[in-house]
Amino acid sequence: MQPPKTSFEFFPPKGLAGSFRLWDTLQSLAPYGPDFVSVTYGAGGTTRKLTHDAVTTINRQLGVEVAAHLTCVEASRAETLEIAQTYHEAGIRDIVALRGDAPGGGQFIPHPEGFNSSVELISALKKTGDFKIRVGAYPDTHPEAASSAQNIDYLKAKFDAGADAAITQFFFEAETFFRFRDACVKAGITKPILPGILPIENWTSTKRFAQRCATSVPAWLDAAFETAKRDDRETLLATTLATELCTELLEGGVDHLHFYTLNRPELTRDICVAMGVKAEPRLAQVA
Repeated sequence: MQPPKTSFEFFPPKGLAGSFRLWDTLQSLAPYGPDFVSVTYGAGGTTRKLTHDAVTTINRQLGVEVAAHLTCVEASRAETLEIAQTYHEAGIRDIVALRGDAPGGGQFIPHPEGFNSSVELISALKKTGDFKIRVGAYPDTHPEAASSAQNIDYLKAKFDAGADAAITQFFFEAETFFRFRDACVKAGITKPILPGILPIENWTSTKRFAQRCATSVPAWLDAAFETAKRDDRETLLATTLATELCTELLEGGVDHLHFYTLNRPELTRDICVAMGVKAEPRLAQVA
């Protein structure tokens, strides 16, 4: 089995300690040769400037391909496209185009002069620059979708608007991704769909987040972490489960894994090593 391609997602730091953690995480994972790394927005676009600063710094200092998250939340069309233009001028050609979440987790309400959806944002980006555009996808139906069919139809609309690839929300069982992938193919979607992998740093918070995202939580997983917590083996269990999930995905034909790192490199690094991804010295580290 060939080692997979990888990519890593980070969130922008909000203070000095966070900056050191992000940089340590980058330095730890960059040697594994990711195809790209991505940097998120906070809910409601609250870290827009921090995201911009992190993206441009990573691109300049590490020389890895960086994909900047861009959302429709609380910004006009002109403001959103101006942000995209500043990325373009800084040499950033990859955008993860998302509708985004409303501040406080409420219902999304478009800015009076803003984009109404990610489809509108994707279409505008495609017309204004030579960006590679990635979008979100939901193996477990998006909470706002009326059905799984509508969920897939909306993803197809994103591709029809100009998206080049999709990254999925995290999931816990490989079969969830395979069912979704097969349904996408049946709907005529042929562009790449990268599975999003979330190494479980903390089961309680991960489960809470999964429930908020309508991600299915298998009963066996809950029981496994209860036992692991009692035996003080949560990290071992998390590494084992993620490694098994990734192995099943690779055996099912996946060749690229996207990791949600939470700015903590240890689990992601250990899983990459288990998948046969080898670290290579970087010039910045040996100069």
